[in-house]
Parts: sequence; C-alpha cells; structure tokens
Amino acid sequence: MEAIEKMRKIILDEDICLFATRLNQVPLDTRPMSTSGVDEEGNIWFMSRENSSKNTDIQQDKRVQLFYSHKTNSEYLSIYGEAVITKDRNKIEELWSPIDKAWFEKGKDDPEITLIKVRPLDVKYWDTKSNRVVSLIKILGAALTGKSADDGIEGKLAVNLQK
Repeated sequence: MEAIEKMRKIILDEDICLFATRLNQVPLDTRPMSTSGVDEEGNIWFMSRENSSKNTDIQQDKRVQLFYSHKTNSEYLSIYGEAVITKDRNKIEELWSPIDKAWFEKGKDDPEITLIKVRPLDVKYWDTKSNRVVSLIKILGAALTGKSADDGIEGKLAVNLQK
C-alpha cells in the first residue's frame, strides 16, 4: 500500500520519534524513542523495558501519539494510534539490533525486554515541494513581497485504520 510505504520511508529515514503517552493529561508524557521497525501492515514497533513509565502508561491508556521530524528532507509525521505491549520472543529476535544492547545489557534474551506495537489510527504528514534551500528562499521571498510561499504539502495517510 502506497500510504504505508510513505509512512515507512519517513519513519525509517528518521527513526527517532517523540513518543507521547497519557494523552488525556497536560503536559503529555513525551520521550524520545528509537523505532525498531514498521511491518507490512503499518504497525510501528519499539523495544521497551518492562517496568518503564511508558509501559505503565500504556497499560492504563493504550492511546499514544508519535512525532517524527526529518529536518534534512523537511518531512514531518504525526501518528495517533493504539499501543499494545507484548513479549513475543520471535518478534524480539526479528527486530533486535546490536545497538539495543545499550538498553538491554543481557542481550536479546533479557527478561526485561518488551515490545510496544503501535497500530496507527490517524496519520498526518507535512513536507515541502522543493528542497530545504529552495524552501528557505521561497519563504524569504514571501516575507519580502507579502505573498504566500505555498511550498508545503500536507495530507493524511490512510494506514491500517481498520480494527
């Protein structure tokens, strides 16, 4: 599906997101998270420690918001979804990378490893029609002339919206 591929490209180009929980409270509980993968159905996967605050938050309220920003390409993605926590050993094995050992000292067999699977319900993206330098020139020109720079593309991606 084209929407999933666009989402996957943005996510994998900039694999760090701001992962927000407790969406009914202000301020949101937000922390940076490294994305472990995006599957063919558009689900986004993260590794997390079993006793982490985000796991506790998800157990109380499965709604999450993910924010990706790829400044080099001027692409931005906001994903609202539902999260579930699993200890699927096969999926952990599939998603494991050597960098994960920085958080899980005992390796991929660490009993504290859990996976968070986020099923997107609402996906919005923004990017520019041209590269960053051209966009900056258009913005400066618009500021001087008082006309709109009209350099952005905004849209929704229909990704995995069915239960």
